[in-house]
Amino acid sequence: MPLYAVICRDKPGRVETRAATRPAHLDWLAAHGGVQFAGPLIEDGAPVGSLVVIEAEDLAAAKAWVATDPYAAADVFAAVEVTEWKKAIG
Repeated sequence: MPLYAVICRDKPGRVETRAATRPAHLDWLAAHGGVQFAGPLIEDGAPVGSLVVIEAEDLAAAKAWVATDPYAAADVFAAVEVTEWKKAIG
């Protein structure tokens, strides 16, 4: 199954909303068996987005999955990019 990189950039000033939504977000990630790895993007010691690599049937399925992220429902993200990704090392 192909891999997809999901790169999410937070809206400015959403650190508190991100923190409040984090438990639901982590539960959501854990419930998806296709998550390869995930973590926050950091600038100046603070989270400013997310990077997730998932397995999905196709790009449409990956985008549909991302739309169900609790962070998306909480209006944390300013932008979301989903692109096919291939592991080269590691």
